[in-house]
Amino acid sequence: MAITGSASENPLLGQSADGSHFAPTLLYTAAKLYYDEDATQAEVAAKLGTSRATVSRLLSEARRQGIVRIEVVPPSDYSQEDLAERVAAALGLQHVYLSASLPPPTASKPTVDLMGRYLAPPVSTALAAVGLVPGDILLVSSGRTVYELAQFDLEKIPGILVAPTVGGNDQPEEWYQTNEITRLIANKLGGRANYLFAPALPGADLHSIIHSDPAIQRVLELWPQARCILMGVGAPPLLRSDIPRFVPTDSASLRDSVGDVCSRFYDRDGNSVEFPGSDRLIAVELDALPKIPVGIAVAVGSDKVVPIITGARAHFFNRLVTDPATAQDILTHITTSDEKDTL
Repeated sequence: MAITGSASENPLLGQSADGSHFAPTLLYTAAKLYYDEDATQAEVAAKLGTSRATVSRLLSEARRQGIVRIEVVPPSDYSQEDLAERVAAALGLQHVYLSASLPPPTASKPTVDLMGRYLAPPVSTALAAVGLVPGDILLVSSGRTVYELAQFDLEKIPGILVAPTVGGNDQPEEWYQTNEITRLIANKLGGRANYLFAPALPGADLHSIIHSDPAIQRVLELWPQARCILMGVGAPPLLRSDIPRFVPTDSASLRDSVGDVCSRFYDRDGNSVEFPGSDRLIAVELDALPKIPVGIAVAVGSDKVVPIITGARAHFFNRLVTDPATAQDILTHITTSDEKDTL
């Protein structure tokens, strides 16, 4: 029987007292239907009287809270090197760098707060492998993942120039403050920070002024000269609880987006997804990314699997840093998709 009605009529559809999460009963019900009773997301949505998008959020939240615990058991001949090579081959990437396995998240330590410590070492290895020399330009994106890893030590690459890929000095969250992330990364690497004093999405009048400002132009001119870019990969925008303030999540066009890099959204075919005002966005264009010699994407989590696969196949990046669980999820998704295509 479908569960219907408003949150006030049906407590199962309501959120917890602080309004930040779905009710635990609803999380458990959705997870049990999907994992124990092998219902599809569409069937779960029908039973709960909600949408497939909401079911996807429910399942992600159930995993985050530990209601669902997924154990990936490696075969006896498994090695991280083998896994990395298989993912690189499946995605057509030059190299995949794996972190140590992340410990299970807890209420006090969700996955996002664990990422930096575990991802910083492979990111450092990936950057060192580029062979950057003094005067080379490294671009860095905003986002929670890049911000978190920037809190930890990276192998020094003295003399490089570090610049942001997107404006963002008007964003309240520190992980969308691109100049702050640029400063952190530059300090860790021993490089020189170049700041972009511009909002990510200025109004029409300010947009024309920004593009005539010499200080801003100096940073924008670094973008096509970059030798390397370090970027996070965003989950589908309509399924995210944490997203830059300038993104209009009520825009119908964003329903086609599977993710973003450098605040540029793309669909399942890797095509740019525009939204109202995106023509004024101060950010590296998607079609510029394949021209940068080394693109290093950093992403962890089941909600990043499709964005990673699509971004890799669109050549937005050619190297990936992730954890073993996400790497295995990528292979599983590709295998499952290939099997469906043959039916």
